[in-house]
Amino acid sequence: MKYTTLPNTNIKVSKICLGSMTWGNQNTESEGHAQLDYALEQGVNFIDTAELYPVPATAETQGRTSKIIGTWLKKTGKRDQIVLASKIAGKGDYTAHIRKTGFSPEAINNAVDGELKRLQTDYIDLFQLHWPERQTNYFGVRDYNHDANDAWQDNFNSILNTLDTLIKSGKIRHIGMSNEKAWGAMRYLEESKTNNLPRMATIQNAYSLINRVFEGDMAEVSMRENLGLLAYSPMAFGVLSGKYIKGTESENSRLNLFPRFARYSSEQSTEATKRYLKIAEAHNMSLAQMALAFVNQRPFLTSNIIGATNLEQLKENIDSINVVLSDSVLEQINAVHAAIPNPAP
Repeated sequence: MKYTTLPNTNIKVSKICLGSMTWGNQNTESEGHAQLDYALEQGVNFIDTAELYPVPATAETQGRTSKIIGTWLKKTGKRDQIVLASKIAGKGDYTAHIRKTGFSPEAINNAVDGELKRLQTDYIDLFQLHWPERQTNYFGVRDYNHDANDAWQDNFNSILNTLDTLIKSGKIRHIGMSNEKAWGAMRYLEESKTNNLPRMATIQNAYSLINRVFEGDMAEVSMRENLGLLAYSPMAFGVLSGKYIKGTESENSRLNLFPRFARYSSEQSTEATKRYLKIAEAHNMSLAQMALAFVNQRPFLTSNIIGATNLEQLKENIDSINVVLSDSVLEQINAVHAAIPNPAP
């Protein structure tokens, strides 16, 4: 395994992070525990969850994923061997079953306390804001369209002050954001700097061969401000395994079970994936390993969040850390990107 540190901290994390959002829905508790055991054996020490999980989000399943991690922690006693990340859900119809408020002090405190109980731990290493409260273009929306009637009011300072109190109490250690844009990221960083408040260490955004939107404004913010990317969906819901093109997917694959998750399934995405598959096969690699290796090698990456529904997939994904793409392969990848840029924003 290869390791980095969470920016501006002394916390060492594996460059492969184990994502968990299928546990409690597609995966059982025992399967989640087996994935945790195997990942830890391979040197993965970074685990990511959220109060929202598993996905798709429902009132009946909410919090199951963290509970599965919690029972594993209690059973194994290995809390000190992992770096644990979680998130508070943003406001919206999708999360009204959790709460209808945004990132108020009460909401943040309740979210942290709920996760600590589910995870059966005294502290969370990295606590993240799952998505912005304000209306902006995230979750697959390509362009920003300003809404003058957005009722959101600037609360960056309030959020950071609430998180500061939680850090001082020992309930969380460090903070991050997710699905954030360049303006929001810089507002948090400037608010921290100006008012001596906790600093965002990471940003968890989508990043893959068919979604390199991060390389626009956010990559410069990341590099110049030392804000590490935690890349989610590097496999684009399994699309970048090539199994949907080859017709080898299982009946319980994510897109067969949940066809509404079409973010990575456009005609352009499929064409780009076909071209990437040819590159991988020409160089005797699986498309999955090429896709993950590409993310692993990005200079702004802190950790690559992988997800798997079985141990065979998990092994292939973790083994990608040992794959190094040559300059020639990278040039061919960039040629496809130039022809079909960001088909799945």
